[in-house]
Amino acid sequence: MHTSYLQLLTSKKNIKCYFFIAIFLLCTNLNQLFAQKTTAPLKEKIERIISTKDMRVGVSILANNGQDSISINAEGHYPLQSVFKLHIALAVLSEIDKGKLSLNKKIKVTEKELLPDFWSPLRDEHPKGGDFTIKKLIQYSVSQSDNVACDVLIRLLGEPKTVEDYFKKNHIINNFEINYTEEEMQSKWENMFQNWTTANAASELLMKFYTNGNNLLSQQSYDFIWKTLRETNTGEDRLKGALPKGTVVAHKTGYSGKNSEGITAAFNDIGIVFLPNGKYFIISVFVADSKESNEVNAQMISAISKATWDFYLEK
Repeated sequence: MHTSYLQLLTSKKNIKCYFFIAIFLLCTNLNQLFAQKTTAPLKEKIERIISTKDMRVGVSILANNGQDSISINAEGHYPLQSVFKLHIALAVLSEIDKGKLSLNKKIKVTEKELLPDFWSPLRDEHPKGGDFTIKKLIQYSVSQSDNVACDVLIRLLGEPKTVEDYFKKNHIINNFEINYTEEEMQSKWENMFQNWTTANAASELLMKFYTNGNNLLSQQSYDFIWKTLRETNTGEDRLKGALPKGTVVAHKTGYSGKNSEGITAAFNDIGIVFLPNGKYFIISVFVADSKESNEVNAQMISAISKATWDFYLEK
C-alpha cells in the first residue's frame, strides 16, 4: 500500500512536470510562429530585391531584442574577406581582458611588413613603418580595413586558427573558419573561400558581443570596439547607403575584387543599425559569385538595409 501510494504521488508529479513542459514548448513555438508571420512581409520584400540580381546572397537579420529573425540563404558558406578583421579584433581584446596584452602596448611594424600591393592606410601614412599601440592597430584594421595592421594582429595572437579557436572553444560561434592571413588570402584566389562564415553566424557574433552576455568583453574593451565599428569609413554605400544622413551604423565590410571573368566572390557588410526610436537591428548581408557591377552590389545591400529600416520604424 505504501509503495503504491508513493508511485501514485510520483506519477502525479511527473504528469504535472510534463504538463508544464508541454505548455512551455507550445508557447515557444507559438511565439516563433507569430514572429515569422509578423516579419513575413519584410522577408518577401528582401527576396524580391535579391531575385532580380545575378548573384548569390545570404541575409540574416535579428531585431526586437532577438525575438525577430529573418534568414535567407543564411546557412550557406560565404567568403569573409575583411569581415574577419572584426573576429581578429575581438580575439585580441579577449587577450587584453585576460591581462596578457594591453591596448597601449606598442608593436613594431617594420618596413618589410608594409607590402606594396596591400590596401593599407597605415603604410601610406608611415612608409618606413614604426611603433604602434595595439589600440591604433585595431583602429586601422577595423575602421579602415587595413591589411598590414590585420596581419600584425594575427601574428600577435599566433596564427589564423588561433582566432578561430577563441570563438569555438568558448562556444561563442561555430559556423565559420579562418585559415589564412590577409597576405595568404590575397596570394591565391581560391584561398579566400577557406575563410568563410554563414550569415547567421555573423549576426550571432554581433548579437552576442553587443548584448555582452557572460561579460565576453570588459567595459573598456566593449566601449572601444563599438566606437571603432561606428567609425568604420569603408563601404559607405552599403548598409548605410540608403539610410537617412547621420544614421549610426556600427559595421564591418569585406570585398574580394573581381577575377579575370569579372566575378566578385565577396561583397559584404555586417553591422548594427540604430533607429531614431532608440531600438536597433542586426543585419548581415553577404554577396557571392556576383556578375553585377560593384555599384549594383552596393545598391542591393543598401536596399535590403533600407527595407529593414522602414519596416521597423513603421512597426
